Amino acid sequence: MNEEKVITLKPDRKIFEDIYFSGNQGSLLFSPTTKGKTIATIAAAVIVFVVFLFKDLLSKESVGILYFLSFIFLLCAVFLSVSVNKVSRWKKQVNHYLSTLERCKLYEIRFDNNFFTVNIDGEKETSEWKDFEYTESNNEFISLEGKYSYMFPRKAMSEKEYSFLKNTLKDKVKIDQ
Repeated sequence: MNEEKVITLKPDRKIFEDIYFSGNQGSLLFSPTTKGKTIATIAAAVIVFVVFLFKDLLSKESVGILYFLSFIFLLCAVFLSVSVNKVSRWKKQVNHYLSTLERCKLYEIRFDNNFFTVNIDGEKETSEWKDFEYTESNNEFISLEGKYSYMFPRKAMSEKEYSFLKNTLKDKVKIDQ
């Protein structure tokens, strides 16, 4: 493959949105990143509430348990808020990218033996093949991670182009397994 290959993608927001927000990933409290922390925080809150209701039954020496459980609840709440903030920032970045795609007139991938370039309306990001560390493909999309990270939906290109890109990435991106 000495000549440059060009694949033009359909910049349809819905196609990209379906992949980015699949599996509840856009949910602030129940995304894969925050779900466990949300459940732990709710459980800690319930436990603190129950112990607080029965605090009169605790001896004076056992009141420290209420403080300890309150501390655990606050710790869970802090970890949850950090995760929610992380998901919120990610969601904001994805929505900004999707808005860029909505206005996009040209979205193409160009590659040859040495370089891989993504062109979105004249804004080009060029990488050498060695800059990529990881590629993954499934029935929905191809992801490529390295100096820049990309996700190319299957529905945004023809089947022939998808297969060609998938095979090229397998050959060009060396994966340690």
